[in-house]
Amino acid sequence: MTERDQLHRFLFEHAAIRGELVHLDATWQAVLERHIYPSVVKTLLGEMLAASALLSATLKFSGRMIMQLQGSGPITLLVVECDHQRHMRAIAHWAGDLPEGDLAALAGDGRLVITIEQAGSERYQSIVALTGRCFADAMTDYLLRSVQLDTLLWLATDDHQAAGLLIQKLPDESGDSENWNRIQALTSTIRKNELLTLGAREILHRLYHEEDVRLFDAEPVAFRCSCSRERVSNMLRSLGENEVQDILSEQGSVEVACEFCNQKYSFDSVDAAGVFTTVPAHDPPERTQ
Repeated sequence: MTERDQLHRFLFEHAAIRGELVHLDATWQAVLERHIYPSVVKTLLGEMLAASALLSATLKFSGRMIMQLQGSGPITLLVVECDHQRHMRAIAHWAGDLPEGDLAALAGDGRLVITIEQAGSERYQSIVALTGRCFADAMTDYLLRSVQLDTLLWLATDDHQAAGLLIQKLPDESGDSENWNRIQALTSTIRKNELLTLGAREILHRLYHEEDVRLFDAEPVAFRCSCSRERVSNMLRSLGENEVQDILSEQGSVEVACEFCNQKYSFDSVDAAGVFTTVPAHDPPERTQ
C-alpha cells in the first residue's frame, strides 16, 4: 500500500546523487473536488502538482513557490502553489476544444514561470520556454537551465492520485559519470502504475536493491488554500475606493470568490470603509532572473 500525501527524500551513499518520491492522494482529490476538468487538463495539472512538490524539496526557501504554465494553445494557464510547509493548491484555465496530443498541442508556444516569494525578501522569478513532449520533459529542461544540475523526473496521475520521482546529480569534483548513468538507467525502468500504487520502500527496492540508499523520514503534503479576508481586502484596496464604491452602489455588496478553493468573501459598505482606513502591508520588490 502506498503512503498517502507524503514526500520522501533519499540519497545514494556512494554516489553524488539524490532523489525524491512524492505521492498525493487527498491533496489531489481536494483540487479535483473544487473544479471539473477535462481529462487532458486533469492529467497535465496532476503532473504539475507532483512536479511542484518535488521541486519545492530541492529549494531552500521560507515562503511560497508559484509554478505557472502559460500557454498559447487550448490550455492557457495552469497554476500550482506550494509553500515551505508543503501546503499546496492548484487551478487550470482552458478554452475551446482540447486535442489529444503532446505538450505543444495543448499549450502551443508556451512558457514555464516559477516564482519564489519569501517573507521580507525579494521575489525571484525564472522564465523558460516550454520544451519537450510532456511536462516531465519541460521540468527537466527548466532544472538544467536554472540549477545547472542533471535532473530527471517521472510523473504519473489518474483520477485518484498523482505521483512523481526525481533524481538529481549533485556537484562532484571527480566528474565521474558512471554512477549517474547507472542510476539513470535503473530509474528509467519505473512504470507509471508502480509510481501510483507502490510505497516508497517498495519503489526503492524495486529500482535500487543492489545500491546503498538512505531513505529519510517522510514529510507530509496537504491541500491548503492561502486565501484570506486580508488578501481580498488588499485586492480591493488596489482597485481603489471609487471603484469599490461604484460596485457597492450597483450591487449593495462586493462579492469575491477564491478561484482556487471557491471560498466566498462578502464586503458591505461598513466592511469597505474599514478596508480603506487600514494601512496595507507592502509587497516585496520583484527581481527576475
